[in-house]
Amino acid sequence: MSLHRLTSIIVGVPNVEATAAFYREFGLIETAPGRFITADGGEQLVLTSAPQRNLLELGIGADDPDDLGRIAAALAQLGIAARHDAATLHTADPATGLPVVVRVTDRVVPRAADAAACNGPGHTTRTNTRAAAVARKSPVRPRKLGHVVMGSTDAALSRRFFVDGIGFKVSDEIPDVGGAFMRCSPDHHNVLVQQAPLSFLHHVAWEVDDIDEIGRGAQHLLADHPERHVWGPGRHCVGSNFFWYLRDPAGNFAEYYSDLDVIVDDERWKPAVWSGLETLKSWGPPVTMSFLAPEDLAERMAR
Repeated sequence: MSLHRLTSIIVGVPNVEATAAFYREFGLIETAPGRFITADGGEQLVLTSAPQRNLLELGIGADDPDDLGRIAAALAQLGIAARHDAATLHTADPATGLPVVVRVTDRVVPRAADAAACNGPGHTTRTNTRAAAVARKSPVRPRKLGHVVMGSTDAALSRRFFVDGIGFKVSDEIPDVGGAFMRCSPDHHNVLVQQAPLSFLHHVAWEVDDIDEIGRGAQHLLADHPERHVWGPGRHCVGSNFFWYLRDPAGNFAEYYSDLDVIVDDERWKPAVWSGLETLKSWGPPVTMSFLAPEDLAERMAR
C-alpha cells in the first residue's frame, strides 16, 4: 500500500487553552501552544480557535510523488478537485467538506513495546515477581494517532472519496449506520464514516501500549473530572481493540486504544458485514446514549 498512515489532524475548538490542558493530561506532549506530538508519530494534533468543535484538516502519509499523481487522477475520475506538487496533494471530501492533505513523508517504525509477561492456566511466564504493569508510575504516552470517526450527511459519497479517490481499503462494514471501516495503513481502520444528520467529528483514537495503559490513562483523567467519562472500558468486536472513551472540554471524544487488528495480507483478510449495537463491543458496559449521539448534536442541528 502506497499510503501508510494518518500523519496529523487539525481540530477547531472554542477554547484552545482549556482543550490543550486536557490533551496535556491525556499524555500528548505540547511543543508549542496548541501543537502536540505523540511518542512515535511526531506532531499529530493541532488545536486552533473556532466557533464550534470541528475537524478542520486530515493528513495522510504517502510514499512518493507518483502516489500523489495517481490520487489526483483517481479523484478527477470522480469529478473531485485536487491540486498537488511533488510533496503534497490538497483536496476535500465532497460530502463533509473536510480538507484532506496527502503528504509524501517517511514511514514510522515504532519502538517495540515491552512484552507483558502474562500468566494463565498452563502458561506461567512470570514467577516470583509482580506484574511490571503494577509498578508503572510514568505518565501514559500515546504512541500515535490511530483513527478518526466522522458523521457525514452522505456516507456513501464519503466512502467513494476515501476508497476510490484517495486509495483507502475497506476492512469491515456496518450497513445499519452506513458505516465503513477504512484503512490507509496495516491498521484495521484509520477512518470510519457513518451516516449522520450533519457532518461532525465523533472521536479521535490514540494508540497506547496495552490495556493497563488504557486503564492508567483513564484513571488519571477521571480522578478529579468524572464528567469526562463517555464509555468503557471494553473491547470492540469490529477491529478487536480494547477501548476507553473520554470527553475533552470542547465535546470531542478521545479514545485510548490498544491491540487493534492488523492487516498485512489483503488476500487473507475477509471484510465482514456487522449489524446491531451489540457488535460495538465484545465485552464492556452498555453503550451510552452520549456515545451514540453526542450531547451537542441537537443544538448544532437546530442552529
